[in-house]
Amino acid sequence: MKLEEQGLVYDATGRPTPDRIAFQIALCRTSQGTILATFQVGPKKHAPTATLRVCRSRDSGRTWSELPWRFETMFSGVPGSLVAGEMVETEPGRLLLIASWFDRSDPMRPVFDPVTEGVLRAKQLIAVSGDEGDTWSAWRELPIQALRGCTITGPILQWPDGMIGYAFESYKEFDEPGPKRHGAWIILSRDGGRTFGEPILVAHDPAQRIFFWDQRLGLGASGEIIGMYWTHHLGEKRDLNVHLRRFTLANNDWRAAPLRETTISGQIGAPLWLTDGRLLAFVVNRGRPGRMTLWCSRDGGQTWPEHLDVHVQGERARASDGKANVNYVQYWEDMGKWSFGHPAIRSLGAGKVLLAWYAGVPGSLNVHWARVMV
Repeated sequence: MKLEEQGLVYDATGRPTPDRIAFQIALCRTSQGTILATFQVGPKKHAPTATLRVCRSRDSGRTWSELPWRFETMFSGVPGSLVAGEMVETEPGRLLLIASWFDRSDPMRPVFDPVTEGVLRAKQLIAVSGDEGDTWSAWRELPIQALRGCTITGPILQWPDGMIGYAFESYKEFDEPGPKRHGAWIILSRDGGRTFGEPILVAHDPAQRIFFWDQRLGLGASGEIIGMYWTHHLGEKRDLNVHLRRFTLANNDWRAAPLRETTISGQIGAPLWLTDGRLLAFVVNRGRPGRMTLWCSRDGGQTWPEHLDVHVQGERARASDGKANVNYVQYWEDMGKWSFGHPAIRSLGAGKVLLAWYAGVPGSLNVHWARVMV
């Protein structure tokens, strides 16, 4: 693997305070080759005023322009913040954006309550664009039944027959009594996002001793899906290696191999199947120094003998790296301090992939890109 070129999608340096922190990156490549990058911006991570921005590239990610559209953050008369968003082209020229939204009617409430260990009330919102993101429809809600504390966790899958799958995780809400609980899910649509079926549980520990956070899914040519997970063991107070699950959803028939631990040390891992059968994983590792590393497997994720360090970060935030004796409440606070992460990966064809992540210093976080020949 060879790093060919890299640069910035969004440079926060010198921007006004409300635009200085960019993170929660997502990438979408259209049938015309246009690439769109979506990310959260605000004066700090998960600010009550946080919103989404979109940048566009028409030269395989070499240069980017920020689109002028500004998304409405109030929904059904309630003030809110936009957490993250993922796009998919459901038909030529029609983009679907699904975003997670937090209720900010009380702007003093943090995202995570250290007492109840719940998160703010959330909704999943949908908007549509017919002009490559220049303008968007009004938001409408994607109903997810009785699941609570739900947030988006990665790219929208798309099958050759047009079916799409939205990946998200559930937790517990801010004022909800009882113990914390977590699950990673997918919900399918067969009509371009106009309607959705029942949520399908992809990864969880019934005993709730292990949390499978930040699900990232990759779809192979055969229809098999790879899920990768930032895996945290609550009982042992530490992160485990990145975990992986292989499964299929043909005709809503859920078939899955057991969740298993990989040899990759890190947190969020974003997978991508190549047409030649190789499996890539772009992974953030918050050790010291921190790294954004592209891994390659030739046996479906059994072994990962090849890797390329794409970005090395001298972390300036005072935060735990998750290796041992992690205080769970403190770990949530640390997530707001980290100054790099959130890997995204998309194929460019011709043996090349585009990577994106955020990195910077406390108070100024940029969106980075890199093109790698694999």
